[in-house]
Amino acid sequence: MKSKKSLSACCLLAAMAMAVCSATAADKADQNPKHQIHKPDSKPVDMTKPVKVFIMMGQSNMFGMGVISPEEKNGTLEYVTKKDKKFPYLLDDSGKWTVRNDVRYVQVMTGKGAGAMQTQHNEWLTVTGKTIGPEIAFGHIMGQVIDEPVLLLKACIGNRSLGWDLLPPGSARYEVGDKIYAGYKDSPDSWAKGTEPKPINWYAGKQYDDDTALAKKVLGELDKYYPGAKQYEVAGFVWWQGHKDQNAVHAARYEQNLVNLIKSLRKDFNVPKAPFVLAVGCGNPGRTSFGLQIAEAQLAMNDAKKHPEFAGNVMCVESRDFLKDASVSPTGAGYHYNGNAETYMEVGNALGWAMADLLKK
Repeated sequence: MKSKKSLSACCLLAAMAMAVCSATAADKADQNPKHQIHKPDSKPVDMTKPVKVFIMMGQSNMFGMGVISPEEKNGTLEYVTKKDKKFPYLLDDSGKWTVRNDVRYVQVMTGKGAGAMQTQHNEWLTVTGKTIGPEIAFGHIMGQVIDEPVLLLKACIGNRSLGWDLLPPGSARYEVGDKIYAGYKDSPDSWAKGTEPKPINWYAGKQYDDDTALAKKVLGELDKYYPGAKQYEVAGFVWWQGHKDQNAVHAARYEQNLVNLIKSLRKDFNVPKAPFVLAVGCGNPGRTSFGLQIAEAQLAMNDAKKHPEFAGNVMCVESRDFLKDASVSPTGAGYHYNGNAETYMEVGNALGWAMADLLKK
């Protein structure tokens, strides 16, 4: 048997090893010589080719909570680019944000009233507004690896669960304990066995229906969102979500719901084998309790034995490794990855190279 002293030494070494792993995990992409992102050039995009569309969905982390400014505050995008000198492709020679003229960024969300739509972004990919999501790094990678024009089409809103708001079509009712839980288009979210459900002003899958409808609306008016474009092809999907599902019932159903989501999105946009990438983690970042259960459900998509139909066309990437401490972040909220813009860039980077790998296949 080892002594207490030797056990303490082992624990210390293990902790040091974990710290090193944690510190280096965030730099993996930068250390890969094949994963270098270059500054955009001014070469005109070939508009005779169909626009490659990437539909980005999820909840608040996908919406974008990485703080951009001020430059003096740790963890803002201005700080990490101008003081830490990271992500040099984001700044031009004069220190202004670079612009990609081959990647269009459109972000929409539900508005007030039936079918209403708010447009948050409709511009060539650059840094604007107060916060960013994973789209900045993801879009730069897509623009670099794809010859055709690219459209990032983000349709999402915060505080939405996969087990209720984003529940995909075809999801059936199910029972847990003495309750029945809603299937797609059921309302409310649950009711006691032996009773009739009393609908509320929402239904299971309402946000899924809204987000997909808004994405189709944008594609139906393509030239309004991508000037000069006449054709498009849905080239892939990007998903980052999970925080709202942190309860016993939804966490237990997350894997099943995620499988249905992937299949439903591909069916809705008529792209049965379109690549699908997702970020593992839910903003806490998902290493304990229901957050961990959700992360394990997400990671199951990478299991070819469990989900052979997703082999080579679905890929999970970690977001949990990119969590930065509140002391080096703009906020200390404990969620939204403390508002750290570097985290959102790194997650976008991981998602982008994963998509690039799937596109090759």
